[in-house]
Amino acid sequence: MIYKEFKGKKLSALGLGCMRLPTKLGIDSKIDEKKTAEMVRYAFDNGINYFDTAWGYHSGKSEPVMGRILSNYPRDSFYLATKFPGYDAKNMGKAEEIFEKQLERLQTDYFDFYLVHSLCDSNIDAYLDADKKYGDVEYLIKQKEKGRIRHLGFSTHANLTDLNRFLKAYGKYMEFCQVQLNYLDWKGQDAKGQLEALKKYNIPVWVMEPVRGGKLASLDKKYEKSLAALREDETVPAWAFRFIQSIPEVVVTLSGMSDFRQLEENIRTFSEEKPLNKKEWHTLQTIADGMLKKKALPCTACRYCVTYCPQQLEIPRIIELYNKHCFSAEAVDSEISALGSKPSDCIGCKACEDVCPQKIAISEMMNDFTSRL
Repeated sequence: MIYKEFKGKKLSALGLGCMRLPTKLGIDSKIDEKKTAEMVRYAFDNGINYFDTAWGYHSGKSEPVMGRILSNYPRDSFYLATKFPGYDAKNMGKAEEIFEKQLERLQTDYFDFYLVHSLCDSNIDAYLDADKKYGDVEYLIKQKEKGRIRHLGFSTHANLTDLNRFLKAYGKYMEFCQVQLNYLDWKGQDAKGQLEALKKYNIPVWVMEPVRGGKLASLDKKYEKSLAALREDETVPAWAFRFIQSIPEVVVTLSGMSDFRQLEENIRTFSEEKPLNKKEWHTLQTIADGMLKKKALPCTACRYCVTYCPQQLEIPRIIELYNKHCFSAEAVDSEISALGSKPSDCIGCKACEDVCPQKIAISEMMNDFTSRL
């Protein structure tokens, strides 16, 4: 396992993200705790020491499950990260209540890493809190001063303007930033610009969505062929990680691994660093340009939308089928029928859009998909 230095700590360059744990019957809220425990054991045995969860992952079940599993290991043998769920406006002003509950859920009395979660245009003003209405970030800063948070940071899906507003207000308190970074989003969501902004504040980078919710784990055959010509033995997912290994500001790369095969493969990839040369970097950017031209809706299947959908629609799967249909005009009627819900079931309340980190116009997609079907 590759390790990165951070303020006297040696962090595994690959962290286990706990947003896509094994589930029973494919139901997001029903985590398969036995399989998850087996994966955590394997992760420990193979050098992973960073575990990242959050209040809302797996419909609120990720933290309790990880708390039970990690309680079997010495507390000083791993680094634990979780987050304040500011992506939901209803949580603003509840930092203390939520923080105390998270300590209980995760069976700990401190967090190694704690994040102001999912900075974006819909919550930037609440986080900045000019009217002193909420006090959430100030509360978290105080917990850091008390040692209950060892390192305070934030995750962002914000545009550069809002990111810089946050950095101007709180940059001196932030020790790390979690960014959606992969070769598709390097230009597609201006991850490059975000890294440049963070560099001005000397804030190191943690990576989320390195394979874009699985989108970069498999590619069109023509793209796979061009990559194989460069490195015959490199797997398609590994290319996404090699891209990240080429960026010196990155400390930890989080991967939401949901089965043993993914875990084993990613650990193999992180057994050594193999950054890209100029030709390989250019090839990946060319592939990204080709993929972006197809104008896919950039869903990463985080499932925040499902949590807040009054109809409980399988929105990520519907978006996946929508992209599939738009790209190839492929018939997807049977796959829609198998879901048990359909785009026309959407009532247009936009609750999903309020919490979508990618800012997808989901209600518009549902209407368009209904017309297409």
